Amino acid sequence: MTHVVTDNCIKCKYTDCVEVCPVDCFHEGPNFLVIDPDECIDCTLCVDECPAYAIFAEDDVPGGQERFLKINAELALKWPVIDSRIDALPDAGQWNGVADKLPYLER
Repeated sequence: MTHVVTDNCIKCKYTDCVEVCPVDCFHEGPNFLVIDPDECIDCTLCVDECPAYAIFAEDDVPGGQERFLKINAELALKWPVIDSRIDALPDAGQWNGVADKLPYLER
């Protein structure tokens, strides 16, 4: 099983989760993080670290967020690994909790 970064990470990109990942399965895009499903070991450490509550086990992805399974797998192949914490995006606090942010995803 893998974990999945979902909609609420878009335009926030908190990286607290990256710091605790023992296998460096996170990849960084311009305004979003993804998890490489082939690298994730299902340790669950990242889930509680995410201030945006945007990470779920693949079987627990909220309804309407299932498309993020494919998005994570696709973008993990294109984006570089991130293995240390960086500052969140400047207006992350304003975007945290905003629904339906997929149109804002920068690939």
